[in-house]
Amino acid sequence: MSTKIRIVSESDVFEAIHQITHLYRGQQYKALRGSPQALGPIEFRVLHFIGFHPGCTLTDLVAHSGRDKGQMARLLRGLRDAELVSAEEDPADRRSTLLSLMPAGRALFDEVHAEGERLSRQAFAGFTQGDKALLQSLLARVQENLSSNTGER
Repeated sequence: MSTKIRIVSESDVFEAIHQITHLYRGQQYKALRGSPQALGPIEFRVLHFIGFHPGCTLTDLVAHSGRDKGQMARLLRGLRDAELVSAEEDPADRRSTLLSLMPAGRALFDEVHAEGERLSRQAFAGFTQGDKALLQSLLARVQENLSSNTGER
């Protein structure tokens, strides 16, 4: 089904971003549906973060995800039980644990990442480097505007 997106307001832009993200993630994880690991989108996002940030901590994950620390701890416990993620004591701070992917987690991460790269090439077919740079710049401005807590309503 092909849907033309007609932008009429700023909120329509966010709806379009949501639809694109949902479509991208759905197709990205579709490759793993036959996998013995039955993971949901949040678990894949955690694997993704740890894959790109080996040695991160639970605190890093909470800050990145914006989710509750207890929820993240339970999620990590499940990933550790599935032998996808390991947690080693931080030698510099024994109260903290450093997270990394175990071989099975690395294999899943690599598969999802490769599919994401393929989908990215498909999504940006026909775009020039200038087009992509402009889009990235505009999205960065939107993110900056939302990140600045100006109190304007």
